[in-house]
Amino acid sequence: MGERRLIRIELPDAPPPPSTYAEADRRQAIDDLLRGNSFAPAGLGPGPFSLHLMVREGRLVFDIRDADDRPLRAIILVLGPFRRLIKDYLMLVANHEEAVTTGAMDARVQAIDMGRRGLHNEAAELLTLRLEGRIDVDFETARRLFTLVAALHQRV
Repeated sequence: MGERRLIRIELPDAPPPPSTYAEADRRQAIDDLLRGNSFAPAGLGPGPFSLHLMVREGRLVFDIRDADDRPLRAIILVLGPFRRLIKDYLMLVANHEEAVTTGAMDARVQAIDMGRRGLHNEAAELLTLRLEGRIDVDFETARRLFTLVAALHQRV
């Protein structure tokens, strides 16, 4: 019996992470996703699935594949609605990294972390809405996928 989840995630066109902190964030998002997710593309059967997530010609591409990595369907989203969230999220990640590495006061780190969580939640809601009718994901899966979407936009 199949499972409506992801068992592999690839970022084939992702730029190299700009720092070890960003690399750890990306790796943690993938590990968390693989440990627990809900991913149910409409009309594709029971799964499990592999996902190649990339940006092509200014669009976000969910290249959905079967467990043997054979292509099944590509779902393409315009990035416009996500641009502000991506920009703000990357800025908060950079601020968080700076605060942690410079030994900033706990209150500053906590404030940045709260803002990051709020932005993450807003982005997850938007991603869930944009995927509606195409891929059913739970909230935590959407949050982690957004982390990877932002990673696709990091600059070295």
